Order: sequence, then C-alpha cells, then structure tokens
Amino acid sequence: MRYRVLPSPIGEIVVWGEDGVLSGLSFTDSGKASAVGQSWQRDDTAFNDAAEQLRAYFAGTLTAFEVRLEPRGTAFQRRVWNALTDIPYGTITTYGRLASGLGDPKATRAVGLANGRNPIAIVIPCHRVIGADGSLTGYGGGMHRKQWLLAHERGEARLRW
Repeated sequence: MRYRVLPSPIGEIVVWGEDGVLSGLSFTDSGKASAVGQSWQRDDTAFNDAAEQLRAYFAGTLTAFEVRLEPRGTAFQRRVWNALTDIPYGTITTYGRLASGLGDPKATRAVGLANGRNPIAIVIPCHRVIGADGSLTGYGGGMHRKQWLLAHERGEARLRW
C-alpha cells in the first residue's frame, strides 16, 4: 500500500491505495488517517491524478472528480458511497432522501452510519449530506471542514494555497 500527503486550504490530506487506485482519503489530524499502516510506503509521486484534481477542486475549477476508486466496505456501504457521488457539486441532500433513493426510506440510520464510514472524503462527497431539519450533522474531518467545504462549493470560501 502506498500513501501520499497533500496540502489543502483546510489541512493536510493523506491519500492511499494500490496501483494508482484510491482506497482512502482523510485529513492527517483525523482518526481515519491512523489507518496508514506501518508497512505502507510513503510515495510523494503517487496519486498524481488525485493530487491534481484536488488542487483544481480547491481552486474552484473542478466540480466532479474522475479518479479511480476502490473504497473498502460492505455491499450496502458501497451502494451508499456510490449514491453520494451522484450528489451534484454545490448541492446538499438528507440521509432520508439518500435512503429513499436507494429504495428503502426506512434505512435513514443505516445510510447515516455508512456515510460516516466513507473512506474517501471529499471525492466521495459525504460532506453534502445534512440532517432532515437542515442542520449540519457530523463529519469525520471536523465540522469546521464540513462548513468550509459547503461554503466553498457555494462560491463563498476561496482560499489560495
């Protein structure tokens, strides 16, 4: 497994995977970044496509990622994560709408749990999901980052880096 650390306007990001296929993206100061194993090799030339697309996303010039992904999870989690990639840039949805879109309106809680286990933040845009009452709910990278990402996608948070 290889990993790379990338700068961003909202903190360092670590990306990891094998053979150029991304299986993880997290902030270096989050618990998910601890998934980087001791036997993994840091490679600052790996995942150039992801690095370039993330730069463009943060610069405000990219609205849809085209990165090879292999998130690891259950079949249900992968269905939820796939549905997350269908949420358009700059828009939000709720856990209930996601559950209904997956054909099971009663699966709101399960959708929320799967959303929280998303291993590839930003690229799989779990930050675009909010509570039914319009409130911002948890985000593994921290609520300040979720707020920034949503504001960024509305064109309200341009940081240069």
